Amino acid sequence: MKKFFLSLATAALLPLMSNAAVGWPANYGGVMLQGFSWDAYVDAQWANLESQADELSSYFDLIWVPQSGNCNSSWNVMGYMPVYWFDHNSSFGTERQLRSMINTFKAKGTGIIEDVVINHRSGLGVDGSWVDFPAETYNGTTYQLKSTDVCANDDNGKTKTWATQHGVTLSSNNDTGEDWDGCRDLDHKSTNVRTNVKAYLKYLLNDLGYVGFRYDMVRGYSASYTGEYNNDANPTYSVGELWDGNVTNLQNWLNGTKVNGVIQSGCFDFAFRYTVRDAINQNNWTKLANTSLARSNVYRQYAVTFVENHDMQDRGNVTNYTPDPILKDTLAANAFLLAMPGTPCVFMTHWKACKKEIKSMIDARKAVGITNTSNTAPFRSTTNYYAANTTGTNGKLLAVVGNTSLLSNPGTTWVEVLSGYHYRYFMSKDVETAWADVASGTYEKAFPVKLVAVSNQATQLVYTLDGSTPKASSTKVNSGTTINITQDCTLTVGLLNGSNVTGIVKRTYVIKPFVPHTATVYLKDPKWTNVYFYSWDKNNQQLLGNWPGTKQTQYKYINGDKFYYHTFDITSSDYYFNIIFDQGDQSVDSSLKQTVDIGPVTQDVYYEIADMVNGKFTVNDVTSQYQGGTETRPGDVNGDGAVNVSDVTTLVNMILGVVTMDKDAGDVDGNGTVNVSDVTALVNIILS
Repeated sequence: MKKFFLSLATAALLPLMSNAAVGWPANYGGVMLQGFSWDAYVDAQWANLESQADELSSYFDLIWVPQSGNCNSSWNVMGYMPVYWFDHNSSFGTERQLRSMINTFKAKGTGIIEDVVINHRSGLGVDGSWVDFPAETYNGTTYQLKSTDVCANDDNGKTKTWATQHGVTLSSNNDTGEDWDGCRDLDHKSTNVRTNVKAYLKYLLNDLGYVGFRYDMVRGYSASYTGEYNNDANPTYSVGELWDGNVTNLQNWLNGTKVNGVIQSGCFDFAFRYTVRDAINQNNWTKLANTSLARSNVYRQYAVTFVENHDMQDRGNVTNYTPDPILKDTLAANAFLLAMPGTPCVFMTHWKACKKEIKSMIDARKAVGITNTSNTAPFRSTTNYYAANTTGTNGKLLAVVGNTSLLSNPGTTWVEVLSGYHYRYFMSKDVETAWADVASGTYEKAFPVKLVAVSNQATQLVYTLDGSTPKASSTKVNSGTTINITQDCTLTVGLLNGSNVTGIVKRTYVIKPFVPHTATVYLKDPKWTNVYFYSWDKNNQQLLGNWPGTKQTQYKYINGDKFYYHTFDITSSDYYFNIIFDQGDQSVDSSLKQTVDIGPVTQDVYYEIADMVNGKFTVNDVTSQYQGGTETRPGDVNGDGAVNVSDVTTLVNMILGVVTMDKDAGDVDGNGTVNVSDVTALVNIILS
């Protein structure tokens, strides 16, 4: 549906967007996903995101991912203390996996936004140094920051104290923005800093394949530098994180990015977010009328709206953490978000929890043709509810949030298309489209779908369930009819106008009843002294004991290869677990290694150990090579399905050269050779 509703106006802008950075394209109808949450090292794995590309690309035009550069840490880190700019092996996967993920989404029409952290940077920290930034060579040029690229007043003077003690010189310039304790704040007045940043940004766009940037902590340096960097790199999309709920400050920052009078970046609409938070947490829906970038005729093009993010989400019992998260009415918050101008950014945790509803909201937004420059106006408002209508390229969308029962009948020009807890959507009849109120997706059981004619003329619809285009002779129903979906199908619905069928929409449904089952994780023998499995489930319950988990002794041979394995119970459709393979407890022996976090797992899966990244092994998913493969028994040298004396005879003949067989068949003890020791191993197997 996304591809269908991209407007001709947006398409016409593409040549312009490729020639000059303008901050954020006008008349943009796309929706963005924040593809991670705090400490989301499984959710945001590049391989995990790529595995969801078909579904995500059907609803999201942009996905913002964590900072992907190497942070020189063997511990999982979110990327906000970067060390390397040209090495992108991170807590979320290898650079190879990153490139694959970006290219997969690109092929499906979805762009990936990189989290760019250039306010500050970490060094290697060798011998306690605060300023030993690595030298990196890219395309024959070596880039390196120096101690003189660090702001003179960094860390409120603590860096200066350290530098004086160690005979190190910092920049003579103070910070052009707010200080951030923990990393070295970069002096963007420095020519060397700007040269490094510009090379880095072009690498992200032109080499890795990102389509744009999310600039972290832009309060930390002058807005003019964001303008300069974007004017040089020319990203299609750019959004700054100015964590400030004052809309005037947001507007001032946008104006500060201007180059030749043109704003060079969008901005997260924190004023919008705080408006939604206050309306919900204070039970006063009139607050949704408060000002924000999205309500400004001048600035709404540059407003990237959101209601929650990784910094503001509920983190449970985290000490000294009070961002005032939204703890209720998630559906209403997202309904308002997706009905308003600006470019909405949906939070990953909301998407996972409310996928069915958010899909339908996005379908409605795009059916109406709402863009980041659409007009919006209040419809009705009380403390108990708020209603606003937004005009898209195809008509209007009326969103009601709060106690929606108080607005039972908005008038004859509207047709209700969606409803849920504390939200309702109405479309104006001039949208002239058929509507099905359940989004495409996989469902556990049969379900009803309401078919609606959003039309000034048509009161009947025609539909098919085989994906074919409906005709006047297809099955007819009146607007408001509910049909039951009982099996896999592609529902295609259109308005019936005389003998013409118009306003066609399509939904693809899969019915997949949940059946409790097991999921077995296989690890191809890594030739470690000891192999441990450590696992935890979606509720953070440990499944194989405390770290380092349980030592694995079970193994089997699949297609001749040895695999350690463990089987887990999958008890519900939303249940999953994660796993780490490790060599033992590093607190006892620091030389012992482990893999990255792996998951989510719900089905049988086969892994092998791959590259080492930041002190942790990555893994390759080799399920396609081994699933359904032939299980063999160690010692079954002649392959007759049994292990007995005849195998000893065959093995001796192999050693003597009397018969020739696959070497692996005779390598009973798994040491890589076939010799007398295998006879001993085989005899022991038979005797045991």
